[in-house]
Amino acid sequence: MTPEIILLTLLGTALACTLSASAGLGGSLVLVPMLALAIGTKEGVALAALLLAANNLVKLVAYRGTIPWRKSLIVLVLVVIGSVLGAALLIAAPETWVSAAVVLSIVLALAAERLRLPAMQKVGAPVLALASGATSGFSGTSGPLKGVALRLLNLDRSHLVGAASIVSLAGDATKASVYAGAGLLSTESLLLMAGLFPVMIASTFFGRFLNTRVGERGYAVLFWTVMGGYSLRLLGFAP
Repeated sequence: MTPEIILLTLLGTALACTLSASAGLGGSLVLVPMLALAIGTKEGVALAALLLAANNLVKLVAYRGTIPWRKSLIVLVLVVIGSVLGAALLIAAPETWVSAAVVLSIVLALAAERLRLPAMQKVGAPVLALASGATSGFSGTSGPLKGVALRLLNLDRSHLVGAASIVSLAGDATKASVYAGAGLLSTESLLLMAGLFPVMIASTFFGRFLNTRVGERGYAVLFWTVMGGYSLRLLGFAP
């Protein structure tokens, strides 16, 4: 690995963990393509899952006072159930259908937030949580649906990041264990993670600092920008 790639990986990890800790989601938008470039696609995805799981553990510490365990439990459980059902139910579906459904759900959720439709918000969160797990089994991308499901719980930004941390931890830890069992995490990857760990911790707490300094309107813009990034990836316009 060249010094340039190492520097790029360090910067990418710092940006990913800062974004994840400030918006609650979005770390994979930066981390997955960055690590795929550095160490290869499969190993990069596997290491990203491990790093993001560790990132979410640190976020649990950073947001330990604002984790809505009761409110986020339904999303966590349905995400797990959806993941189990996803492989069986959606494996035969055209990927374009899944991508279109994800983007449509984001548009509808944004409309619900702007128009303040309580009924749609109450029904939407469980449905989107289940769909989030299901789509992750098919496309590997559940970020938009998971993020929108959590957004519909009507949490303030600190509690939203806390909820996203515990829900994301369950998914990332599961994926990391599967990848490790398949032998996708080499010794070089684990050494790279050890080197990135201090950067990840510092960036996570910096993201927590930014979260407390950004106003509600600014946070809403940041959150929906991340959701837009996920949509572009699903549609093939982003790596």
